[in-house]
Amino acid sequence: MNDDELIAGVRAAFDALDPVPGEVLAAARAAIAWKAPSATLAELKRDRAARAAAGVRGPAARVLTFACPGGSVEVEVSTNGRDRELTGRLVPSVPALVEVRHRDVPPDGITVRAEPAGLFCVPGVPEGLVSLVFRLEDGTSIVTSWIRL
Repeated sequence: MNDDELIAGVRAAFDALDPVPGEVLAAARAAIAWKAPSATLAELKRDRAARAAAGVRGPAARVLTFACPGGSVEVEVSTNGRDRELTGRLVPSVPALVEVRHRDVPPDGITVRAEPAGLFCVPGVPEGLVSLVFRLEDGTSIVTSWIRL
């Protein structure tokens, strides 16, 4: 018996005795599809909880600030039932394609364009863990760390 036959036997035993749940396989495949190996990571630096401003009507918004070498991403999170609306900007201002990464959303499921001033608005983002990918026109990307909305 060679190594390949041994591994095939072990794999068959695990498939029969303790199969991997379908949702775990789906999450693993989605994680690989979300991979952006050359992207710059923008880490969460500030998370200001939702507070209503004095004298202002309407719901309060949560403000997130992500920072990376050479720039930052500012995001305001508004709640609309179970969904969230993300309004923000890239600093310095650059146009980009904005993609939402979420376990319940397929890759490229929620995308919007950030205008040349770096402003963007993403409606209908489900609550839960979210990360944003900004694909810049020069071919580089910025990825935010994961945050629970």
